[in-house]
Amino acid sequence: MPVASKIALVAGPASHNRGAHEHPAGCSLLAALLNEHVDGVEAVAHHGWPESSDAFDDIAALVIYSDGGGGHPIIPHLDQVAALMERGIGLMMVHYAVEVPKGEPGDRFLEWIGGYFEAHWSVNPHWVAEFTSFPDHPVTQGVQPFSMIDEWYYHMRFRENMEGVVPLLSAIAPESTLERPDGPHSGNPHVRRAVANKEPQHLAWCVEREDGGRGLGFTGGHFHDNWANDDLRTFILNAIVWTAKVTVPEGGVSTPTPTQEELDAYLD
Repeated sequence: MPVASKIALVAGPASHNRGAHEHPAGCSLLAALLNEHVDGVEAVAHHGWPESSDAFDDIAALVIYSDGGGGHPIIPHLDQVAALMERGIGLMMVHYAVEVPKGEPGDRFLEWIGGYFEAHWSVNPHWVAEFTSFPDHPVTQGVQPFSMIDEWYYHMRFRENMEGVVPLLSAIAPESTLERPDGPHSGNPHVRRAVANKEPQHLAWCVEREDGGRGLGFTGGHFHDNWANDDLRTFILNAIVWTAKVTVPEGGVSTPTPTQEELDAYLD
């Protein structure tokens, strides 16, 4: 039997009211689905950054689903992750985990996953994003057009000229997403200009790095119940598999629609 590609999913603490930012529940759910429905992977959900220094020694990809900003769990471990990147390990950030401070953390994210949420540039409103078409890419296999309300962060800070960045999920943000006063997460002249011009906003994207690894960012994932959406769930599982350099099934990763009871079972 071939050795399975190991995937580590690191969850930050649940940080909002029940049903939102359920990082441990989300990581446990996604790991269980990967292990049950994808041949060739072994996914492990860690609730918090592993204390063992060798926890990531043999992984193919690291997925982080957590709060971000100055308290991002990766910040104390940038050197550890840099060593993984040099080995060509995949890296994926989900929802708030796409946000780190401008400076060294932001520069690392530009290098490792191609973009990030930059305060006073990016915004974090709740809105219904409509996904009507997708690029021809392994991560979008089996994903049909869908719409969904979430806290879709947008107007990310990407590499200059989008060098090497492949948009995967894009939507037109309505002007109603900028009704709040300008602030570090709510609006600025740059994003207002982009929305007025109806520029597509990239809510998920990926890169293939020069070190041979893959990086991916996904700005949705606020609501735990949204994992019941078949197209969103296929997309996120495809994304994890692709980031680990495992072949995505031709029709995408197909899994049964979880019931509300099954989703709730993962909540603390």
